[in-house]
Amino acid sequence: MQLTVWTYEGPPHIGAMRIATAMEGLHYVLHAPQGDTYADLLFTMIERRAKRPPVTYTTFEARDLGSDTAEIFKSAALGAYERFRPQAMIVGASCTAELIQDDPGGLTKALGLPIPVIALDLPSYSKKENWGASETFYRLVRGLAAPQPKRAPTRLTRPVCNVLGPTALGFRHRDDVREITGLLFQLGIDVNVIAPLGATPEDLTRLPAADFNVSLYPEIADVAARYLEKEFGQPYTKTIPIGVGATNDFIVEVCGLAGIEVPDLSAFASNMPWWSRSVDSNYLTGKRVFIFGDGTHALAAARVAADELAFTVVGLGCYNREFARPVREAAAELGIEALITEDYLEVEAAIARLQPELILGTQMERHIAKRLGIPCAVISAPVHVQDFPARYAPQMGFEGANVLFDTWVHPLIMGLEEHLLGMFREDFEFNDEAGASHLGGHGAAEKVADTVPAGEGAGIVHWAPEAENELKKIPFFVRGKAKRNTEAFARDKQLETITLETLYDAKASYGR
Repeated sequence: MQLTVWTYEGPPHIGAMRIATAMEGLHYVLHAPQGDTYADLLFTMIERRAKRPPVTYTTFEARDLGSDTAEIFKSAALGAYERFRPQAMIVGASCTAELIQDDPGGLTKALGLPIPVIALDLPSYSKKENWGASETFYRLVRGLAAPQPKRAPTRLTRPVCNVLGPTALGFRHRDDVREITGLLFQLGIDVNVIAPLGATPEDLTRLPAADFNVSLYPEIADVAARYLEKEFGQPYTKTIPIGVGATNDFIVEVCGLAGIEVPDLSAFASNMPWWSRSVDSNYLTGKRVFIFGDGTHALAAARVAADELAFTVVGLGCYNREFARPVREAAAELGIEALITEDYLEVEAAIARLQPELILGTQMERHIAKRLGIPCAVISAPVHVQDFPARYAPQMGFEGANVLFDTWVHPLIMGLEEHLLGMFREDFEFNDEAGASHLGGHGAAEKVADTVPAGEGAGIVHWAPEAENELKKIPFFVRGKAKRNTEAFARDKQLETITLETLYDAKASYGR
C-alpha cells in the first residue's frame, strides 16, 4: 500500500455511494467504523447537493470489535428501513470493515425485509471507485430489471432508448444528460429511463422496455449495458459524443440502432468548427498539449485536441487501469507512449519533462499546472466545487463542443494578453510601478516580482540584467521553458552568468 496526499479514485464503496446518491428511493447501509463516514462532505460540499446522501453507517468503534459487530449491522439496517422506507436497499462494507468479514448481505437477508436487498462485494484492496460504481449499477440492474411486454410497432411509433451512466459526483453529468436527451428528442427518439441519475429502483425494472441503450460513461455503464444486451437483446452505443466529430458519429450510430434515417448533420450547429478556424494560429495550431484523466474523457479530449483544434498531443494517459488498452492504442496512433498510473507524482514528472503549453486534466493536474506555471483546463473527475457550476456547461453534444472550445482555448488567449502587457512593460502606463489604468488612475502600485518559474539549478547560474529583461519579453506560457532551457545550456557550457548572447545561443541550440 502506498501513502499519498492525493488520489484519483477512492475505494469502491465511494463508487457505490455515487450510485445511491444519484438515485431516488434507494438506500445504502454501509458497515464502517468511525472515520469512514465522510459521504456528507463529498456530496454536500463538493457537489453542493441540497440534501444529504442516502447512506446509513454502522459506525462501530474500536471497543466494539471484542463484541458482536454483526448485531450492530443488523440494528443499523433495520433502523434505516424503518426510518427511510426505501424501495430497495444496497448493503456492503467499507475498506476497514471488510477485514471483519461480517457478511452484510447474509445479515440483511436474515432480517426478512419486504424490499429487494442487493448485497455488494466490493474488494477495497484490489479495486477502485469507478469499478465500485460500475459493479453497484450492474448488480442493481441485474437484480431489478424484469422482462417487459413488447410494444406493438405502428407507423407513428417512435424508437425508445435508455440513457445509462450518469451518477452523483460525476463531471458535468447533469448537463450532459440534458444535452444528449435533447439531441435524442430532435432525432425522433424517446427516452425510457435515465439511470442511475434520478432513477428509482422501480424505474430499473422498466429498462428492458427500450429498443437500445445509450452508454454515456463506459466506466459506469458498460457492464450493465452488456448484461442488458445479453439478457434482453438490447444493443448499446459505443461512441462518446464529446466534440463535433464524435457527436456526428454518435448521431449516425444512434440512428442505425433506432432504425431511422440519418438527418442532415449540417442542421445541427456548433460554433466550435468556425471559431477554431478563425482563431489566430499563433496560440492554437500546433500547441503542445498534455492530456490525463479518466479513460472516457482522456480519449475524447485527445480526438478533439488533435482533429478539431489542431493541437499537438505530446502526452496522453489515464488513471483507471480498466481503460489502459484503448488509451494505449490511441496514444500509439498519435506517436506517443501512454501514461497509465494512479500516482500524481508520475504525472507531474511527465509534465515537467514534456513541458507542454496546455494541460487538460483533473483537479490534480490543475494544482500541478499552477506550480509549473502552465495553462490548464479541467476535463475529468476527480474535480472540486468550482467544476460543478450553477450555469449550463455540458461536455457532450454540440453545445458541449462550444464549452470545450471556451474552456481549452481561453487560457491560451489570456496568455497572449499577458504577453502583450509584457511587451509594453517599459511604457508609462503599463510598467510595474504604474497602477492599473482600467481603475481610472496611474498611481504607483506595489512592486510585484516577476513570476518567471524557477528552473533546475536555480542559484547555480546568474542572469545578467539585460538577459533578464529580454527573457521577460517571451510569452509567459513558454517563458518557464525558455528559462529552464537557457539555464541547462549555461550549465552544460559551464557558464556562471547568462548574458544576452547566452540567451540567443541557447535559443539557436534548441532550435536545431
